[in-house]
Amino acid sequence: MSEISDAIQNKCLAFGDRVIKLNDYLLKEAANAKPTYKIIKGKRVYEKSVPVYLQSVSNLCNQLLRAGTSIGANNSEACNAISKADFKSKSYIALKEARESLYWIDLLHRNGYFDDKQYTSIYTDCEELVKILVSRCKKLDAELNSAK
Repeated sequence: MSEISDAIQNKCLAFGDRVIKLNDYLLKEAANAKPTYKIIKGKRVYEKSVPVYLQSVSNLCNQLLRAGTSIGANNSEACNAISKADFKSKSYIALKEARESLYWIDLLHRNGYFDDKQYTSIYTDCEELVKILVSRCKKLDAELNSAK
């Protein structure tokens, strides 16, 4: 691989590491959350039970985990592509996964699963990957179009 490809792959790996750690953190936080309840006619009525809460945060985290770690896997496949067309295809898939990761990060934040500081940090990292991959894909498009 070239120095640029190595640098991109290192960014993908670092982002994947962050996604894995975020997943673990959010699931631990959810597991430690206590259900909320109110008293109605002298009885405790649970508004949100922990298993349902764990299920929703777990599903969202799983989506981010899959998309966020897939960026690096597809980038790695692109770097070992058998043709320019294969390289372009895998690069576009990595880009799509990065954009999907932004969506899941937004959704987790909008629903209060992590704070603004955590959101800004991981969103910025992912956005940087998107920009790098967009640049690569545009360059590939230009190269393949000029070759025709």
